Amino acid sequence: MSDKEAIKQAILAAHHFRHSTKAFDPDRRVSEDDFRFILETARMSPSSAGFEPWKFVVVQNAVLRERLRLVSWGAQKQLPTASHFVIILARRNVRYDSPYIEDLFNNVKKTPPDIFAKIPQIYKDFQQSDFHLLESDRALFDWSCKQTYIALANMMTAAAQIGVDSCPIEGFSFDKVHAILEEEGLLEGGNLDVSVMVAFGYRAHDPKRPKTRQELERIVTWIP
Repeated sequence: MSDKEAIKQAILAAHHFRHSTKAFDPDRRVSEDDFRFILETARMSPSSAGFEPWKFVVVQNAVLRERLRLVSWGAQKQLPTASHFVIILARRNVRYDSPYIEDLFNNVKKTPPDIFAKIPQIYKDFQQSDFHLLESDRALFDWSCKQTYIALANMMTAAAQIGVDSCPIEGFSFDKVHAILEEEGLLEGGNLDVSVMVAFGYRAHDPKRPKTRQELERIVTWIP
């Protein structure tokens, strides 16, 4: 088998291994090195226009986890048992002319001034005319949330490749989780808000049935 074929088989094996783990083995912990690797795949994930509109909150505090469990119907077993529990926040302040975008391009991406001078108009056209993102604050926030799911998927796939289980979670009260995170001072004064959660660890039980998916031919259309 060629190196490329071996890599392809390893990636597919990870996708078959991954399942939405409902309960984790509370006695098994993901090592610090392995979890930093998982977080690094989130950091290196692509995002539309390279805006990186996310932040990753790793909740290890048992008291905070319990508060979240009370308002997260989809994480009743995961929150008490997961080795690591992550809340992915999405940025609200990602307008083309926001201080966040200016800081990102000038201080992180080190964009030359002559190039940065052209950026606001380019992304104004994109956000306003192409995708209609400036029609409401919700539209812009939802666009940020879409980007966080790219990082979410990369984290879960990377975890599966090293034998770490995961479970993405949308089963929670947005308003109640928002209130908890705001009280904890985690939303940067309204610049961030909750997008999705994800738990990591090692499965307590194997899946009861094999993974099923639609056949490729049902979901792919080729236009030659």
